[in-house]
Amino acid sequence: MTSIQHLLEKYNVPAPRYTSYPTVPFWNEKIDTERWLYLVAATNIRDGISLYIHLPFCESLCTYCGCNKKITSNHSVEAEYIDAIHREWNAYRSLMVETPVIGELHLGGGTPTFFSPANLEKLLLPILDSADILNNAEFSFEGHPNNTTREHLQKLYELGFRRVSYGVQDNDPNVQRIINRIQPFENVARATDAAREIGYRSVNFDLIYGLPSQTQESIIKTISQVITLMPDRIAFYSYAHVPWTSRGQRLFDENDLPTASEKLQLYTTGKELLLAAGYRDIGMDHFALPHDDLFLAREEGRLNRTFMGYTTQNAETLIGLGVSAISSLPGGYAQNEKTIHDYYGAVNRNRLAVKKGYFTTEEDKRFGKYIREIACQGRASFDPVDLELIQTYSAPVLDALEKDGLIVQTKSGVTVTGTGKSFIRNICSAFDLHLIKSKAASQRQVFSSAI
Repeated sequence: MTSIQHLLEKYNVPAPRYTSYPTVPFWNEKIDTERWLYLVAATNIRDGISLYIHLPFCESLCTYCGCNKKITSNHSVEAEYIDAIHREWNAYRSLMVETPVIGELHLGGGTPTFFSPANLEKLLLPILDSADILNNAEFSFEGHPNNTTREHLQKLYELGFRRVSYGVQDNDPNVQRIINRIQPFENVARATDAAREIGYRSVNFDLIYGLPSQTQESIIKTISQVITLMPDRIAFYSYAHVPWTSRGQRLFDENDLPTASEKLQLYTTGKELLLAAGYRDIGMDHFALPHDDLFLAREEGRLNRTFMGYTTQNAETLIGLGVSAISSLPGGYAQNEKTIHDYYGAVNRNRLAVKKGYFTTEEDKRFGKYIREIACQGRASFDPVDLELIQTYSAPVLDALEKDGLIVQTKSGVTVTGTGKSFIRNICSAFDLHLIKSKAASQRQVFSSAI
């Protein structure tokens, strides 16, 4: 067994993906709505906010998916949902004393391209017309290669979108059949070529390793095919098997899932192929070509990590619209109602749909900064006020990480080594005081495995 294989097996333990700190399982189930409204009203919205719109509808169930989604083939649902988004946006706008400036906009899902091009325009125009847009604003959306048409791409391009992310996952027909996502590679190529012809400057593919019936041969074939299209970015995610929260995953025969050792080998093989093709390891499952803004932001120390994943934008305010969407302000987080029924009930009463959340302390902000620095820059510098807490809670974990060659420590900070880049989630968790202190987290599985 190689040294790296030993480390992969040792650190393949449940760990958060750290798109927030504290992570969602440590939030309060019911948020103080009045306090949240006050935070919104007091937030600086002129430096550029991020806006996330969750579009939950899908025509069929991809059984691996852990996202909040609504399965339907009835496209008449689009109009009611668009109206609800507008009501929610107007509720936020009523709290803002100035016109918001949008620096980043992302459409996620679900399947955003479930909506027709005309309805996406109906959704977006009133929002964009009620705000100012930064000159370097970054607009992106998630597309399904099967139903993202040239008309979708053209209309969204006209509205300012320059980035598209396609959910490819796996190209093997047998794997696609098991996860109920039949998606010929010709469709992926067609959607990619169309985006580039229209003028999109960045195309991302989402790939997943650890899916049922994946093999070394199938992962090599998938990534070899993907490389022929050379997407600018690739997110190579670990399949998160969380059947306790995602009912669709209960449809799997778990005997079809790769063993832990097999899954680790799938990751190693995939990563080696991507690096050999010229991709650079950004960290935490993400790879980018050297010309891409994401890689350049990392090299220049501008990379950030939010609920939308890695981003080149550094807005302190993220407003999430739609069912289950999450918002982030300098003073806390809030998540919307998780069912369409409850979400509609809230916005139809002309109020915000926030349900659960968390208000951050100064300690949370500092330790969240360490986690973000590790995830984005591969190093963290400590505030002297935290040295005692780090010594008490983080030091045992950091010492073990250093012994394994994943970090280098000094009294004032840590730096991730080349080997440590494959274990960013584990290194970040050394600064997760909520996780370290929580007895409950050690007694039940809350997060997916790190590798």
